[in-house]
Amino acid sequence: MTTPFLSGKVALVTGGSRGIGYGIADALLANGASVVFTGARTDSVAAADTRLSATYGRRVLGVVADVRDLEAVRTAVGQTTAEFGGLDILVNNAGIGRFKPLADFTPDEWREVIDINLTGVFHCCHCAIPALRARGGGWIFNISSLAGKNAILGGGAYCASKSGLNAFSEVLMQELREDDIRVSYVMPGSVSTEFNDRKPGPSESWKLTADDIARVVVDLLRHDPRSLPSRVEIRPSRPPKK
Repeated sequence: MTTPFLSGKVALVTGGSRGIGYGIADALLANGASVVFTGARTDSVAAADTRLSATYGRRVLGVVADVRDLEAVRTAVGQTTAEFGGLDILVNNAGIGRFKPLADFTPDEWREVIDINLTGVFHCCHCAIPALRARGGGWIFNISSLAGKNAILGGGAYCASKSGLNAFSEVLMQELREDDIRVSYVMPGSVSTEFNDRKPGPSESWKLTADDIARVVVDLLRHDPRSLPSRVEIRPSRPPKK
C-alpha cells in the first residue's frame, strides 16, 4: 500500500470551515496530512469538524479563531504544534468581501475587509513562521483573487486587500526562500462557494469549485523542492458571454 505523500505533514488552514478552505483542508487530509482548520463561527467550525472527523478521525481539529485577533491566531498555532508536533503548511484562506461604492463605505466596513484579508494574513505568518523554521522549512499558501489585479466596480476595499496580499506574498517569498519555506499565492477567478453567506445554485455550474482550488494547492505541494511556483492564476474556462 502506497503511503500518502503528505503523511507526517501538519497543516493549518484558516477559514477552513466551509468553501475553499474546507475544500483545501479535505484535500490535504485525503493526501495524508494532519490538519487544524480555523473559523470565526463556533457552529460552522463544529459542523465541519464533525464531517471531517467522521472520515479522517483524529488527524483533524477545528479551532474557533478570528484572524484579526493576534492572540487567537497565536493560540491556534500553539494548538497545532501541541496536537500534532509541529507545522509544515500554512494556508491563509480566511477572507471577506464587501461590495459597494467606496463613497458609501463606512470606516468600520473598510477596516473589516483590510483586517481580515490582509492584516489577518500577517498575523498568521507572524505566528507560524517560527514553527515552520523549527521544522526546517515548509509552505505558505495565500489565497488571493484575480480581483487583486483586475478592478471591480464596487470592489474597492476587496481589490485593495487582495492587491496588498499579492505584494505581501511576493516580499515574503523572497524573505523566506533561504529558510526553505516556499511561498505561493493563488488567484482564483469566479468560484461557486458560500462566500459572503451567499447560496450557490445551478446557474453557477460554469464557475470554479472549491475542489479546483484545493487541487492547485496539492499540485504545488508535489513540486520538487528546487521548484517554486510563486503565483498561480486560475479562472473558469468558459464564463458566460457578456
